[in-house]
Amino acid sequence: MTTPATASLLRVEKGHADPEELAAITAVLLARAASQPEPAAAHHGRTSAGWRRLEREGGFRAPHSWR
Repeated sequence: MTTPATASLLRVEKGHADPEELAAITAVLLARAASQPEPAAAHHGRTSAGWRRLEREGGFRAPHSWR
């Protein structure tokens, strides 16, 4: 049973890690967790019209279409 004094945040699954290696990976993980993601580009609406322009559609429609 582990006590709070002996419990660690990281556990080495394979191999042996020195305290310096654990400190390095902890620093990398904490820096990554503290970094702020870049804000996403704001989408300002549609880039094309929301309706169909009849002059740009093909002249033939299939008889089974329900347009």
